[in-house]
Amino acid sequence: MSDASVSSEQIKARMRREKALNKLMAPAALVILYIFFGIFGRNFFSYATLVNIIDAAYYIGFISIGVTFVIITGGIDLSVGTVMMCGAIIGGTAYDTWGWPIWLCLIVIIIVAIAFGFFNGLMVSRLKMPPFIVTLGTMMISMGVGSIVSNVQSATFPTRAVEDGWFKGIFKIITEDGVSIPTGAFVLLAVALISHIILSNTKMGRYTYAIGSNKEAARLSGVNVKRWEMMAYVVAGTYAGIGGISYAAIYTTVIPASGQGFELFAIAGAVIGGTSLAGGVGTILGTVIGV
Repeated sequence: MSDASVSSEQIKARMRREKALNKLMAPAALVILYIFFGIFGRNFFSYATLVNIIDAAYYIGFISIGVTFVIITGGIDLSVGTVMMCGAIIGGTAYDTWGWPIWLCLIVIIIVAIAFGFFNGLMVSRLKMPPFIVTLGTMMISMGVGSIVSNVQSATFPTRAVEDGWFKGIFKIITEDGVSIPTGAFVLLAVALISHIILSNTKMGRYTYAIGSNKEAARLSGVNVKRWEMMAYVVAGTYAGIGGISYAAIYTTVIPASGQGFELFAIAGAVIGGTSLAGGVGTILGTVIGV
C-alpha cells in the first residue's frame, strides 16, 4: 500500500473520530450541566423544577427544529421568535377581541407564521437577497404587524378551567391533585421524529443538505434550488406557528411586539447540537439536545 493511500486512510479515520466526538459533545455538556446544578442548586432534581425546564423548552424547541432546516441550507432566520409571537398575538386577539372560536384562532396562528416563512423564502430564493437582511427585516415587520392588529394590547387565551381551554391539555395536564404532567414533551419529540424522518429519508431532506453543502453543484445536478430553499423557510414558519400555540398553552397571556431574542435561543440550540452555520451539516436529535 502506498504512502498516499495510508495517509488518506488516516485522514478519513481522523475525520470519523472528530465527527463522533462532535456528536458526543452536546450530550456530555448536558450531563455535566445537570450534575453541576444538581450539586450547587436548590431542589434542582425536584419534579417541579423538571416540569418548569420542560415548559420553557417547548416553544424554543419547535422554532429550533424549524431553524435547523434553514441553517442546513446555509441560511439563517432571525425572525422565528417574533413571528411566533406575532402569530400568537393575532390568534389571541381573534379570540379575545373578535370572538372567533378557539380552533379557528389556533389555525390563524399557524397561517400567519407560514405566511411570514413563505415571504422569507420568496425573498431569499427568488430575489437572491441575503437571509440575514431579509429575516432581520421580517423580525421588525412581524413585531409591527402584531402590535397593529392587537392595537398594542395584550391578548389572553382561555384558561384550562373553561371549555375553550382544551388545547392546553395537549402541552400540560394538571391532575385534580395539582400534579403537572408535561405532555408537550411528547408533542415535541413527535415533531422532532417527523422532522428527523424528513431530513433523513425524503427528497426534501437530501436536497436541503445538498443546497447547504454546495448550492451551485446542487443546481447543476438538477435540483430545483429555489423551490427547496424556499421550503426550508416555510418549514421554519410552520414550526414557529406550532411554537406560538405551545406558548399560548403554557403562558396564556401574549404581549405585543415580544419574541425578540427567542431567535438567538433557537439558533444556539441548533448550533450547540452540531448544526454548522456554514450549512450542509446538522441533525434534529442534536438540536433537541442543544435545546
